[in-house]
Amino acid sequence: MNGSRNCLTRAALCALLACCCGAAVAQAQNWPARPIRFILPFAPGGVADITARIMAQKMSENIGQQVVIENRPGAGMIISAQAALATEPDGHMMVIAGNGTAISTTLFKSLPFDVLRDFAQLSTLAFFDLVMVTAPDSRFKSAAEVLAFARSNPGKLNVGSISIGSTQNLTAELFKSMANIDAQIVPFKGSPEMLLAMRSTNLDVGFEILPAVISQIKSNSVRLLGVANTKRYAGMPNVPTIAESGVPGFQSSSWNGISTRAGTPKPIVDRMSREINVALAAPEVIQKMADIGAEAKGSTPEQTRALMISEIAKWKAVIERAKIPLQ
Repeated sequence: MNGSRNCLTRAALCALLACCCGAAVAQAQNWPARPIRFILPFAPGGVADITARIMAQKMSENIGQQVVIENRPGAGMIISAQAALATEPDGHMMVIAGNGTAISTTLFKSLPFDVLRDFAQLSTLAFFDLVMVTAPDSRFKSAAEVLAFARSNPGKLNVGSISIGSTQNLTAELFKSMANIDAQIVPFKGSPEMLLAMRSTNLDVGFEILPAVISQIKSNSVRLLGVANTKRYAGMPNVPTIAESGVPGFQSSSWNGISTRAGTPKPIVDRMSREINVALAAPEVIQKMADIGAEAKGSTPEQTRALMISEIAKWKAVIERAKIPLQ
């Protein structure tokens, strides 16, 4: 008798699970049922905002529903995360969460969210090279020359970046550590202030994302010394990477990814990821992003989560080694 009841119970559970799975698949097939909110943790007009809008426009065309951009700037993704977590986990909200989020996980003493627990990662969106630049009339012609000077003149090299804790600032710290040099890291409020100091000869070199200085590089008002990524910049293939220039294994890039609410049914998560990847693979999207120095690049939810975990660990080590005060 008990055996029969157990069999009936198991059968009922299996039937219930099958119904739930079937309902989730049906939801994914009918997704999206309304416009999708795309929440960005930065102000309009920047390169990250532009790349998100390029993808969103193409995705809107493909899925037949508008992807509505919402700019919710705030330190550590806090404001945008809170807005995202106030939505239903039904696939009608996307939010940017990239390497800046990975950095914030360690840089902030306490955050009102956990990017790995509270969000489901969907795909990467765009990658931005970090580059070492100097003034056009600088004595440095390459990253190798910068390294040679730093090693021969301990404490004399000044390396600029934007604000403490930014990807640019941590890249400078990573360079200092991996190159094993004694150098001064000088943070500035923004890229314009750093470039002004460089041109006035008060700053030797600086790290910045490529899109922020690509127009200056092309106009020869800034000299590109080295690329922080594993491959050379296609626009100037004769400029070696920093790894090639004497810091083996050196790699740093900025990237943006897209997440949604944790608890969103897996079939919908997978469908959202596929649509993002289709949009990013469109030739016009690839070209528009390349024009501003960004690389359109999608990934699976699993790959994006693995990247986030890896980046959290990488930048945690840099922050701790550089003894950067937590916020």
